[in-house]
Amino acid sequence: MALSELEEKMMSAEETTESPEVGDQTEDQTMESGPSKVTMEERKAKMDHLRKRLASSSRANRQSLIEESTKIKVSARDTVRLERQRKLAETLRLKADAEERGEDVDRAKNWEYTIEENEAWEKKLARKRRRADFEFHDDAHAARRRYKKDLDLIKPDLVAYNKQKEVALGLAPGTLTSFDPNAGSSSLQVVPSMLEQQLAADDLYRDANTLMYGDNKPSEEAIDRMVSKINKDIEKKGKFHRKRLNEDEGDITYINEHNRVFNKKIARYYDKYTSEIRASFERGTAL
Repeated sequence: MALSELEEKMMSAEETTESPEVGDQTEDQTMESGPSKVTMEERKAKMDHLRKRLASSSRANRQSLIEESTKIKVSARDTVRLERQRKLAETLRLKADAEERGEDVDRAKNWEYTIEENEAWEKKLARKRRRADFEFHDDAHAARRRYKKDLDLIKPDLVAYNKQKEVALGLAPGTLTSFDPNAGSSSLQVVPSMLEQQLAADDLYRDANTLMYGDNKPSEEAIDRMVSKINKDIEKKGKFHRKRLNEDEGDITYINEHNRVFNKKIARYYDKYTSEIRASFERGTAL
C-alpha cells in the first residue's frame, strides 16, 4: 500500500511538471504568431498612410506652382499696365502745364532732342514710309527688301577697320583706336614699314586693278553670327504659315471658330447620310 501511494504521488508530480511546459509552448506559439500578424497589418496601414501623404503633397505642390505662376504673370501684367498709366499721366501733366503757359506741347517736347537725334528720327520715319509697301510686286522687289532688311542686322567691326587703316596710313598703333592696357606687349608695336604700309593700303583700298581676291579670313565671332542668322531664317521660314480662310471649305456654315470645328466633326460622321438630302434642298427638288 505504501509503495502504490508513492508511485501515484510521483506520477502526479511528473504530470504537474509536464503541464507547464505544454502551456509555455502554447504561449510561445501565440506570441510568435500574434506579433507577426499585427506587424503586417501595421505595415499595410502605414503604407496606405504614406501613399495618401504623397498624393496630398503632390496636389499641394502642383497647386502652389500654379498659384506662383499665376502670380508672376499677373504681377508682370500689372507692372506693364502701371508703367503705361504712369507715362500717360506724365504726358497729360506736361500737356496741361504747357497749355497753362500758352505753349505748344510738341514744340516744347522737341527742344529735348538734339539735331543728330532729330535727323536720325526723320531718317527712320522716311525708311519706314519707303518700306510700308508690303505687297509682292516682283522677285527683284522682294530681293531688294530682303537685302535692305539684312543690312539692318550688319554691325561693322570698326575696331578692326581702324587697325587696318592705321597700318595702311603708316600711323602708330593706338592712333585711331583706344589703347588697351590689358593687351600686354602685343599693343606696343612699332610703326609699320613702307612695304607693310603699301600692302595694307592695297588691301584696304582696292580698285578695279587690284589682283587680290578672296583672301579675307573672317573671325570666329563673325562665322558664329552668320550661322546664327541662317538658323534663325530657317526656323522662321519653317514656322511661317499663311492662313487661307475658306480655301477648301466652300460655303460658310458657321458663326465662329468653335462652331466651324464642331461642324467639321459632324460632317465627318453624317455627311455620307445627309449629302443627298442637302443637294436636293439646294436644287429645290426636295419633297
